[in-house]
Amino acid sequence: MEVTINLNGTPETHEVEPRLLLVHFIREKAGLRGTHWGCDTSNCGTCVVWLDGKPVKSCTVLAAMADGRSVRTVEGLEQGGQLDPVQEGFMECHGLQCGFCTPGMLMTARALLDDNPDPTETEIREAISGQLCRCTGYENIVRSVRWAAEKEQGGPVTESETPAEVTA
Repeated sequence: MEVTINLNGTPETHEVEPRLLLVHFIREKAGLRGTHWGCDTSNCGTCVVWLDGKPVKSCTVLAAMADGRSVRTVEGLEQGGQLDPVQEGFMECHGLQCGFCTPGMLMTARALLDDNPDPTETEIREAISGQLCRCTGYENIVRSVRWAAEKEQGGPVTESETPAEVTA
């Protein structure tokens, strides 16, 4: 069947099997590798994209279900050569290690800040609770999201601290 998805503002039309998952459409048909494929069971959250402006785990959505709809991937966060503040926050506050979960974390964090520009630590942790990070203790991820929130609000944005275990 033929599927057309508005992918980061650009229509992508491809012939697909009816059972093709959205994550595979994005990676294999459209050639965008930022969205990661981790578990196929919706447990890890590495594949989070936006479908019509709402975060979804793309391993649980068929490409056919996204036909005629809008999908935003991590590649769509950067606008006009400028990183999204969430992307900047992850860089400044060391919110990633291996980077495997990062695309899903970024998309989830961006959705959170769009809905709640000043989330508490508890709200950030709740928002990312569907994301598994195997490398961090989530502290720097939470700090990264707070950094982005503060930047967007024009508040004090401080340089990230070097973790004690790195300097010891």
